[in-house]
Amino acid sequence: MQLEIAVQDVPGARLAARYGAARIELCCALQMGGLTPSQGLLNSVHQAHPELPIHVLIRPRPGDYVYDAATVELMKAEISACREGGATGVVIGALTAAGAVDVPVTKALIAAARGLHITFHRAIDHLGDDAAIAAVVLLADLGVSRILTSGGASRAGDGAKRLAAMHEAGGGRLTIMAGGGVDIADFPTFFALGINDVHMSAKRVIDHGTGGPATSAALADDTSYYATDEELVALAAAAVGALG
Repeated sequence: MQLEIAVQDVPGARLAARYGAARIELCCALQMGGLTPSQGLLNSVHQAHPELPIHVLIRPRPGDYVYDAATVELMKAEISACREGGATGVVIGALTAAGAVDVPVTKALIAAARGLHITFHRAIDHLGDDAAIAAVVLLADLGVSRILTSGGASRAGDGAKRLAAMHEAGGGRLTIMAGGGVDIADFPTFFALGINDVHMSAKRVIDHGTGGPATSAALADDTSYYATDEELVALAAAAVGALG
């Protein structure tokens, strides 16, 4: 079984490397579900851990996964810059307003990646069961190597039935990676289904507060942020190691 950790800074990457994660998904703004990181962050992580495979999330904004032409051009440019910055893969996803995989946009992003590993992200969890299972074959045909999915559930552990169906639909042509509200206790269930990749943000909340009387402006702001939790990473790595 392979462990992927979503990180948004060099300390997070360091923990992933220390505990033997197979790769990281590099992003920023985990509190918004993850957005495209800066090139400075990618360069810093790559320089700190050149041995660590880095898959960069290409998601330019929060919200839905329906992108206009200008945004697609931005995403293509970001993918090209990621290749130059040392990324080994990109994590993409695009849907139509009608609620299906946006094939032209997906093709364009894959073409921009030019040989980088391609993961299709949890945009697929916005599709119904039948559409998501059919999308597995479509994405394999397009050249996607891995799909990150919770099985359409808020917690991947509750999406086991759909995860299993997607794994079967893949027929070994691509990998289904369980992610989204993952609990370490779910790992054996995923493994029993034949799902050998798991994705975790393994995060904790940090909030340093203001240190004194708060202004109304300070009270209106959320000063908390996420950081990678070493204990969670260590526990996840041990659970993966126990499964083989």
